[in-house]
Amino acid sequence: MSPTPLSPVDRRQAWWFFAIAFVVIAAGFGLRDPWPADEPRFALVAQHMVESGDWWFPRRGHELYPDKPPFFMWLLGLSYLAISSVRWSFLLPSLLASMATLWLTYDLGRRVWSPRVGLWAAAAVLVAPAFVYQAKRAPIDPVLVGLTTLALYGIFRHLLLGPTWRWFFIGCFAAGVGVWTKGVGFLPLFALLPFALMRWKGWNGLSPIGDRETWRWMAGIAFFFLAIFVWFVPMVLMALYDGDPAHRAYLDNILFKQTITRYTDAWHHHEPVWYFLEIIALFWAPFSIAMLWAIKPWREAWRARDARVWLPLAWALLVIVFFTGSTGKRDMYILPALPGFALAAAPYLEAIAQRRGFRIALLGYVLVLGGLLVAGGLAALLAEPRFELRILAERGLGPEAVWLWSMLIAVGTVGLVGAALGGLKHVLKSVCAMLFALWMGWGFVVHPLLDDENSARKIIERANAALPPGGELGLLAWKEQHLLQAGLDTPEFGFCPDDSYAPCQQRQMKKATAWVREAPQTRVLLARDLPGYACIDFDAVGNRPLGTANRREFMLVGANALEACVAGPDAGPGARGFPAAR
Repeated sequence: MSPTPLSPVDRRQAWWFFAIAFVVIAAGFGLRDPWPADEPRFALVAQHMVESGDWWFPRRGHELYPDKPPFFMWLLGLSYLAISSVRWSFLLPSLLASMATLWLTYDLGRRVWSPRVGLWAAAAVLVAPAFVYQAKRAPIDPVLVGLTTLALYGIFRHLLLGPTWRWFFIGCFAAGVGVWTKGVGFLPLFALLPFALMRWKGWNGLSPIGDRETWRWMAGIAFFFLAIFVWFVPMVLMALYDGDPAHRAYLDNILFKQTITRYTDAWHHHEPVWYFLEIIALFWAPFSIAMLWAIKPWREAWRARDARVWLPLAWALLVIVFFTGSTGKRDMYILPALPGFALAAAPYLEAIAQRRGFRIALLGYVLVLGGLLVAGGLAALLAEPRFELRILAERGLGPEAVWLWSMLIAVGTVGLVGAALGGLKHVLKSVCAMLFALWMGWGFVVHPLLDDENSARKIIERANAALPPGGELGLLAWKEQHLLQAGLDTPEFGFCPDDSYAPCQQRQMKKATAWVREAPQTRVLLARDLPGYACIDFDAVGNRPLGTANRREFMLVGANALEACVAGPDAGPGARGFPAAR
């Protein structure tokens, strides 16, 4: 089926939309370093891949990192290899993947319906704050959403516009790559379930695929597994036969604990069964507001057996059900379903946008959000008692915080003034203007303002400046951002993901003490007051307070502070650097 040709107006509107989308997502690019929790970890792993040459077994410090498959870290590594700067490379995969998500959503909507509907579908994705927030960060999720949308694009082109087996194979392959990006990359294959039911029931809008195509369907599944085997087979062979027990442990961890156990018996992020409904209502708005008005046309499409609407909608609902069944839930888990909902609602969004009730609800959204932003900013600047003092202390901000509060006031004012001047008639423009101002402020004010605190750059700079002549810095109470800022060759003594886990910290302490005693005049430790470091005298002469980073107080301690710390017989050789590539 040939898509509706693009008119000059369609082309101009599409160019404007994607130009605005690029500005929104790229605003603040290069103005900050990676921030916790996920960004420094993945950037650190990627930098190690590049500098060590070991791309198959990710490492956090000198220890293997089995929590996630390596594809996203490969992308970060390639970006770093091309640009030679973590700051200018770590957001690049998210930027490109998010733009690809918008284009694929637009093009699929254009082909199934019309260029105008495709534009509404892409706009529905872009106005969801959850999407832009993740797109401006560097966790795995923006790339996963990009791969999921590519897989859906290929599969839906075959199921709705085909038959076009080439696109089906591409979609299956993209889903396979998604699996070794994040284990749930197989989600696009769920679309085959409602497709089979709709075909059995004779729904309208499906591709006239022949009944004797079993071998082609199986070939698509083969492409899915082929994409997985590109990573999986070499990794398994190396883990089983290279004689390194750490690699075998990595294999067991990533195959079982990080997939099956994480889904069926998650050890964190426990949320109630209705959690994702809250996320959709709050963080997909204003699109989620429009979805309320889409329920009636969705019912009509159901009665008409229109697969063009219900195939993406059924798939998106299956994704929500799938993640609801897990014991652990996070807001970004359901983000891959957003393009599916957008494609299902897009044919009706232009009509919904003209509805008076929807415009009233949208106006209320602008007034509430704009009013909260203005009130919060003014209260921070003027109110007593100064409720913002705790925020300033946690984020290490001083007088420069006035820019943050002023930004909130400015964004809220844009929304309120737009609502006052435009009223119901121009409420869509008011919403877009306020969201645009919000993301500009986020990129150009929040990024540089909070970077010193969030990235831990200042802590490491102060630590290096306080070193004695010829001194060496060792990382004791470290997180990924500290090693990333200090450099991969900085001595560290193992990673403890939980600040309350004293046994791990005690193992660190033994190794760190042995390392300092090898050169007590020049070696010092970055430390914090944690349960496993009870032997450290934080009041000893020569200690240097370094301030806060990520809401934690740090101190530089030397041999004088470690007199009560006795290295046990299992302390080992102390810190280890990165192993050489195999």
